[in-house]
Order: sequence, then structure tokens, then C-alpha cells
Amino acid sequence: MWVAVDAMSGDFGPAGLVEGSVDAVNQFGYSVVLVGDEEILSEELLKYEYDTSKIRVVHAPEVVGMNDSPSVAVRSMPDSSIVQSVKLVADRECVGLFSPGNTGASMAASLLYLGRINGVHRPSIAVPLPQEEGKPLLLLDGGANVDCKPEYLAQFALMGEIYAREIFGVTEPKIGILSNGEEDKKGNALSLKTFEILKKMPIKFIGNVEGRDLYGSGREVDVVVCDGFVGNIVLKATEGLSKSIFNILKNNIAESSIAKTGALLLKPTLKAMRKRMDYAEYGGAILLGVNGTCIIGHGSSSALAVKNAIRVVIECARTEVNIRIEENLIKYGI
Repeated sequence: MWVAVDAMSGDFGPAGLVEGSVDAVNQFGYSVVLVGDEEILSEELLKYEYDTSKIRVVHAPEVVGMNDSPSVAVRSMPDSSIVQSVKLVADRECVGLFSPGNTGASMAASLLYLGRINGVHRPSIAVPLPQEEGKPLLLLDGGANVDCKPEYLAQFALMGEIYAREIFGVTEPKIGILSNGEEDKKGNALSLKTFEILKKMPIKFIGNVEGRDLYGSGREVDVVVCDGFVGNIVLKATEGLSKSIFNILKNNIAESSIAKTGALLLKPTLKAMRKRMDYAEYGGAILLGVNGTCIIGHGSSSALAVKNAIRVVIECARTEVNIRIEENLIKYGI
């Protein structure tokens, strides 16, 4: 099974993308297609030792920028690295793709060339959030749909339940709606109508959950649904808070010799904490609902994030997540 990597997008060029791809080949034995400028990528590959039969380059001279209009760019730049990556999946040459570039372009290209899974109203960005203990929580939607209908969120819940079960190994995922209170009658019109649908579905629905429940310090929940407007705000706020916490710790430690000594003693603990909170451990967010596997990474994705994203693509292919989604949508008529 081959995985396509959009190797020219992202914030820092192809270096980390190539390194992460080589790591996936060397550590896991996966096969990778690097998509982008052939001359640049071939030169970058010269830095590494790897099984040359497991990495190949597909030339794509154009790059969709972060500020480009997704729909316009996808149609006007057919030779861009993201479009060519998606086409490799559409043509069944690859089982899935990873891109750290323009999120909207990844979505637009996936919808145009892969299409939606039969029965899916809207694809959803499913984002893993680290927990205090155990497996990550899955938040849907992370920003694909700023305006949603209750039936969209119901499908997000089912898709998230399947993903948590197949990829995270949660036997019976607990599903919740992100709201402003745990009480059944709390929420806006969208969450209240979604609540009524979810409580009738064949899933382990636990009702409303609050923001404090998202990171393992409140109610136990595995999948949380909301519209993409709220979900994206949650993610950006989480990212900013995480960065601020570590910056505050770093600055305070630097101001005191006693703190420096304590930090040295706590180094293994702090390292483990940072690893648990690092998005790179999960590779990226998955676009659920399209007829293929598309992992969307952070623009600054490290080699570790790339390696893990490739791993997740392979896991999705092996567990046939998309087939499970289609089967369940038909089975339950959602």
C-alpha cells in the first residue's frame, strides 16, 4: 500500500516532509509517493538511506498557498502538489494522502476528485485531542462546516464512533455534544435538535458535555460533536493555551536557579507531558466522509507528525474505516 505525501506545502518546505516519509519507510516499511517539484525532492532524498523501491517522486510543479482561494486554486492549478496527491488516491495508486498545506484546498480537492462516501451529507474534520490518561478524544467538526444541520452532527457522531473504535481501539465509544451545560435542556437550537436525534441512535450517547470535559478532567467521553465554527475556535484556543503554558514554564524556570534545578529533576516528567500534548503524536486530523483517506496536518508539521500521519493512513486502509462508515449509514438510515 502506497501513501501520497503533499511534499511541497506547509510552512517550512519539503525538508521535514521528506524526513518524516523516510522515517515511515525505514521504521514501518511503508511505501510513500512524494508529490512536488521532482528536482528539489530528489535532491532532498540524497541526504538519507532507505529502500529506494519504497519511495518514488511524482512531479507537481505548482503549490497552493495558504492564502489562496481553495476552490479557485484547485481548479486552476491541476499540477499542484495537493491536487496531484488527491488524484493518486482517486486513481487507486495510493490508499490515502497527507497534506500540511491549505486545509480548504485539501477539502476542495478531496470533494472534487474523491467525492463523498455514499450517504454522507458533509465531510467532517475529526481532530484527536490529548487526554490526561488513556486514548485521545475525537472532536468533530474541526472546521470543515461552520454552519451545520442536526442531521450533519448526527452523521459526525456515527463517523467519529466508528473511527474511535477502529483506529483508537475503544470498544464502546461514549459520544457527547459540546454544549454550555450538562443538563439535557441546555444548548442552542442546533445542539438541542441534535440531542433528540442522537438519543435514538444505536450509539452510547451520554448527552451534553462541557468544554472542561474535552481533556479528561471531567466526564468520560470519547467522541464530541459540534459545528465547525465552534470546533475550530476550540482547537485554536487549545493550541494557544498549550503554547502559553510551556512558554510561561520556560520563562519562570529561566529566572531562578532553584527552578532550574527543579526543572532538571523533573525533566523526564516534563518531557512525557509535552509528548502527550504534542499533536505530532497523532499525525494530524482526518477528513471523514470523503471516499478516500485524507489526513490534514499542521502547517508546521514536524518529521514525527509526517511519520505518524502516514501510519494513520495505513491503519485506516487496513481497518476499512470508510467501508464501515458507509455500511452503518445505510444500516441505520442516518
